[in-house]
Amino acid sequence: MRPGGGPPLPEKLPPKAEPGKPIYERKPAARARPTIEKRFEEGERKLHPVRTRPGVVERRGVRVVPIPQPVAREPREITITEGITVRELAERLDVRAKEVLKTLLDRGIFASINQALDVQTATTLAEAFNGIVNVISFEEEVVQEVQKEEKAENLQPRAPVVTVMGHVDHGKTSLLDGIRETDVAAGEAGGITQHIGAYQVSVDGRRVVFIDTPGHEAFTRMRARGAKVTDIVVLVVAADDGVMPQTQEAIDHAKAAGVPIVVAINKVDKPEAQAERVKRQLSDRGLMPEEWGGDTVMVEVSARQKKNLDKLLEMILLVADLRELKANPDAPATGTVLESRVDKGRGPVATVLVQSGTLHTGDVFICGAVYGKVRAMFDDRGRAVKQAGPSTPVEVLGLQSVPEAGDQFQVTEEARARHIVEYRQAKLREASLARSAGSRITLDQLHEQLRAGDVKELPIVIKADVQGSVEVLSEMLPKLSTDQVKLKIIHASVGAVSETDVLLASASNAIIIAFGVRPDRKAADLAQQENVDIRPHSVIYEVSDEIKNAMTGLLEPVLKETPLGHAEIRDTFRIKGVGTIAGSYVQDGILKRDAEVRVLRDGVVIYTGRVQSLRRFKEDANEVRAGFECGVGISNFNDVKVGDILECFTMVKKLTVNVADSLRTH
Repeated sequence: MRPGGGPPLPEKLPPKAEPGKPIYERKPAARARPTIEKRFEEGERKLHPVRTRPGVVERRGVRVVPIPQPVAREPREITITEGITVRELAERLDVRAKEVLKTLLDRGIFASINQALDVQTATTLAEAFNGIVNVISFEEEVVQEVQKEEKAENLQPRAPVVTVMGHVDHGKTSLLDGIRETDVAAGEAGGITQHIGAYQVSVDGRRVVFIDTPGHEAFTRMRARGAKVTDIVVLVVAADDGVMPQTQEAIDHAKAAGVPIVVAINKVDKPEAQAERVKRQLSDRGLMPEEWGGDTVMVEVSARQKKNLDKLLEMILLVADLRELKANPDAPATGTVLESRVDKGRGPVATVLVQSGTLHTGDVFICGAVYGKVRAMFDDRGRAVKQAGPSTPVEVLGLQSVPEAGDQFQVTEEARARHIVEYRQAKLREASLARSAGSRITLDQLHEQLRAGDVKELPIVIKADVQGSVEVLSEMLPKLSTDQVKLKIIHASVGAVSETDVLLASASNAIIIAFGVRPDRKAADLAQQENVDIRPHSVIYEVSDEIKNAMTGLLEPVLKETPLGHAEIRDTFRIKGVGTIAGSYVQDGILKRDAEVRVLRDGVVIYTGRVQSLRRFKEDANEVRAGFECGVGISNFNDVKVGDILECFTMVKKLTVNVADSLRTH
């Protein structure tokens, strides 16, 4: 016991530690970590094993697994449309989308799964996956899908679409006027048809759709488009004129389209008519009359006297019955744009020929690089309709912009239509940005600069009243290029000449061809400030003649138009024995009696004549200046409306450029 009652001490005390030694023994040291050099060697041996001696692997029982080879894909036929996305391409190729994206990335193209591909990229990409590519347009793809599901019992007879063709002034429009009992030819500029018109005619309870195509040589493309949408071609040949160049051209178009031809020998009422000579000329060109043992129907008619028009319609229906024309009215509507324009009150308007299916109000459709929703439809007489079946021409409202004449239209889903149109518009923007500008010039100066060798390129801006005229001018003018000067169309659109057009012409130093339209007041003032040359025309061949003369150095204008002023019609008054008087407010310049005047409606020239009477209150006036009101009477024209613009001008004689230069030098 310890003194004091504490716990007893142990019997044996631990030995005292020797100086410099620990009391407790240390644990054995763990296995030393291999050095860096050793770890490196072991790792290298694992990555690059030493080749073993023969037989060692077998003895150790190690299996060698061969590397799997990539499986070769079998050829796969696919159809590619414009604007196809990566996802759609992968689905048609039956591969994963990430594989397609990886292939694009390997080629330096960064794309998302919903990105649209151009045709060339999609084709090369599909060929990399052993795909056999067939490229078609979106409209053709929809038609093929509809045809696969088409059944014979769904097809119903449809009205024949007849295209009237022939040479200039052979009576095509007059023949249609006789059939429709209307007068269309009186409103044509220069007495010739320059647009495509579509009309419906009822014959014994059956419909016949007529398409009137221009006959002038500049409208080759428009006539070709007319033959493309037609079932029967009525070839009009004047009995007193015979077969002409455009007659032969119309025969070629009809044969290329593979449609039957019905010949209407017109003007047989004239004393100099020789119908037999016309038949001989046509038989020499492969059109043998039926009475001579051939298979071509020929009818002698007179458009003025309405002779044998009923017989011509009977022959058309007979030929149509032999062709057994049918269509499915329940399919999605498809067709062709015959003409398009901009209406100030209604916006873009397209004349559409429905070829299959039924077009309803509210349908979403794609039309070239434009899509829209049918807001309203009007027939050839201007009456509103709710639906249009096969072989029906209608005017369609609700487009986003003006489509190209000749474009195919197809009813489809709105999302798909917007996707395709965005892709097409992007391509059009790229093409327009690639155009370069030339040097500013006027036609009066063109032959002088040609003589000096300065002009290499002549940029032109085209503005016209309808899309068909825009298309024809865009095709015709570049063909006039020579070795000395090249004509280039930098912009072509429908509508009146606006300030934007003048600014474009000023920036690119171009000439503006205004066909059937006029610049508004602000655009005309801007053109005068910017020294932009605006050339107004209303007949197509006058444009080509003026350009040709300028390019050959023969342009010597004797008459030059001098603008006087503009007036807005605010009211109209009907006076017995005098006609319609336009109560007008002179906006700028002056109005003069006996001066030339144009009547502009929505920027389009509808009449050109002379100021017959001019009055201020009850007194006659020789001229009325800006800021005053007056009453204007226009000779031989009473169809003035509130909102029309009167453009007053005079034609003054102008010296030729060479004489003016000589006067300045002396």
